[in-house]
Amino acid sequence: MSVIDKIKAAAGRTLFTFEIMPPLKGSNFDEIAQTIERLLPYKPAYINITNHRAERVQVQTADGTAEQCIVKKRAGTAAIAAAIRYRYGVEVVPHLVCAGYSRSEAEDMLLDLAFLGISNVLALRGDPLKDEGRFVPHPQGDPYAIDLLRQIMRINGGEFLDANIPAAKPPVQFCAGVAGYPERHPEAPSFAADLEHLKNKVEAGAGYVVTQMFFDNAQYFRFVDECRKTGINVPIIPGLKPLAVRRHLETLPQIFHLSIPQKLRERIEKCRLPQDVRTAGEEWCIEQCQELIQAGVPALHFYTMSKADNVENVVRSVFGTR
Repeated sequence: MSVIDKIKAAAGRTLFTFEIMPPLKGSNFDEIAQTIERLLPYKPAYINITNHRAERVQVQTADGTAEQCIVKKRAGTAAIAAAIRYRYGVEVVPHLVCAGYSRSEAEDMLLDLAFLGISNVLALRGDPLKDEGRFVPHPQGDPYAIDLLRQIMRINGGEFLDANIPAAKPPVQFCAGVAGYPERHPEAPSFAADLEHLKNKVEAGAGYVVTQMFFDNAQYFRFVDECRKTGINVPIIPGLKPLAVRRHLETLPQIFHLSIPQKLRERIEKCRLPQDVRTAGEEWCIEQCQELIQAGVPALHFYTMSKADNVENVVRSVFGTR
């Protein structure tokens, strides 16, 4: 069932969803199974699986010189998505990214997903490599999320890059979501320009929006209001993460380009012990969830980083076992 159909079937009830990362290569499924199985009692509507591009690393050669290699450190997103769906019977939303992928590789992944009966994807541009000052697309890849989205919609219409594939619709019709930024994408010249880009993605076929994490609900409500004024009328799902350690006050704004409300900062700074910080972060997130549910949001989406502890505490308080 598509994400949109699940939202419609919920008939106004707020859904619970979460995101995990594929395990590192050399690990086994147990690395993520523990997180998934701790959150399954709360009836997730679907589980997102992130996608991580290959990285450039320096490798020492036999003669003592350094050689640059391209290494993919995590297991394949499509394989992990299929394993989750067929082991647990939960709908999955694998991420598809422009970063590091050619259009042909994106098409191959989409066709693999279609054969597996997986019809939901989240279309993202992806991040630059750590040693890049700015995002550099694959030479034969889609440069932006909207281009990847258009490729997905062309496949829905039976149009493929591979001329050997007959012009016929795949066995599934993909429902594609996209990302939204309540506090503006860091590369956008303005909030208005960012909204216009988002509107273009919706007009290109995006069925819903899931937001970057935020800690101030006022930012989300403002974002939704501005989206509606701009003509973006698809569901907008808030993305959340409980603040877990004191250093998050500095690292989360740096990495994700978001703000920490002063009241939350003051709560954390008053904490003496690490557990007090974790508890304060969970309590703040619970308050966010309660207000968002009261406002009638379609779902609450949690960024777990493949760790269930504090997310489970929040979801237990908000949803209970359903």
